[in-house]
Amino acid sequence: MEAEIYGRRIRAFRKLKGFTQEGFARDLGVSVSVLGEIERGNRIPSNDFLLLVAKKLNVSLEELFPIEQNSN
Repeated sequence: MEAEIYGRRIRAFRKLKGFTQEGFARDLGVSVSVLGEIERGNRIPSNDFLLLVAKKLNVSLEELFPIEQNSN
């Protein structure tokens, strides 16, 4: 469940900022398949990956956290 929430939020912000999956994966230094697995919720991203995503998308790390974690 947590992985799905991370993935959906990353995908939503990526699309909102106008990145394609291919271009965003290249900018992050990962393969499209790895990014796709994260966006589909099949892989939980590391903290370092989340920091890099937040930086590339120009959003705060807190915005990428699942809503359940924000409410605690």
